[in-house]
Amino acid sequence: MSDFFVILISTLDSTIRVSTPLILCAMAGLFSERSGIVDIGLEGKMLAGAFAAAAVASTTGSAWLGLTAAIGVAIMMALLHGFACISHRGNQVVSGLAINILASGLTVTLGIAWFHQGGQTPLLTGDARFFAIDLPGALAVADVPVIGAIYSQLISGHNALVYIAFMTVPLTWWIVYQTRFGLRLRAVGENPQAVDTAGISVFWLRYRAVLCAGLLCGIAGAYLSTAQNASFIREMSAGKGYIALAALIFGKWKPKAALLACLLFGFLEALTVRLEGVSLPLIGEVPAQLMQALPYILTVVLLAGFIGKAIAPKAIGIPYSKER
Repeated sequence: MSDFFVILISTLDSTIRVSTPLILCAMAGLFSERSGIVDIGLEGKMLAGAFAAAAVASTTGSAWLGLTAAIGVAIMMALLHGFACISHRGNQVVSGLAINILASGLTVTLGIAWFHQGGQTPLLTGDARFFAIDLPGALAVADVPVIGAIYSQLISGHNALVYIAFMTVPLTWWIVYQTRFGLRLRAVGENPQAVDTAGISVFWLRYRAVLCAGLLCGIAGAYLSTAQNASFIREMSAGKGYIALAALIFGKWKPKAALLACLLFGFLEALTVRLEGVSLPLIGEVPAQLMQALPYILTVVLLAGFIGKAIAPKAIGIPYSKER
């Protein structure tokens, strides 16, 4: 195989791994925002989930118990967001930012108090981590030109949470577009008054939406600390929740388009690592800051002139008051 093909496969492999938490958070945001609830708090829920997963996994030695803890903590933070925005009709952006600030401060404080490692958790080993899975036949076809490399390196060799993340995309599509809950979810994000008139609880629908968001953010957080990394590091989410929100807007609140946007962001991040310190002909060394900013620049350019206007659900961000 040529050097270019080897580099391409390696970059695409990195793209999949980097995109995984973005995909999970984008699908989480889709559930929440389709119901009319702005979810700036994706970042905070993911960060809290990452800490919970690493803390429990390091204590119990089980990555799956860590995943369960991450989901539980993220759901509690999602319910807190719902309590502020749905029950008390608070400002949804302010509530989301409060969730992010709470998670940022609480994870470091608890990490220092419990583990005395500057906010980090102990390194995870053995069953406390999610390790790569070799799919059937991956080793047997590894030496086959092109196809073998694609199957054994690109498709196989990822941990369970990566496969779960990609499975959530068709599952989200099916729930949102093919089920009665999905129909009501989309309706409540467009016209909650009509849903209420039909005798369906707007509050209960929106609470279920934020619960789905919490579940997916918890999985994303567990991926960061127990699969992609081997411990929790303070602020390890590093803005991924905001990037996922940008990908969701880029994808016009549709699962498949949001997936492609997440893969694009992940590819650019993987490319940033590859090009760091590399000198290109006629250009010279590419600044890492430019590559890091490129996904955001590309989003603005494409939304402004190439893929049309991204139209959000009509009732998004608007608190609903039940008519009496």
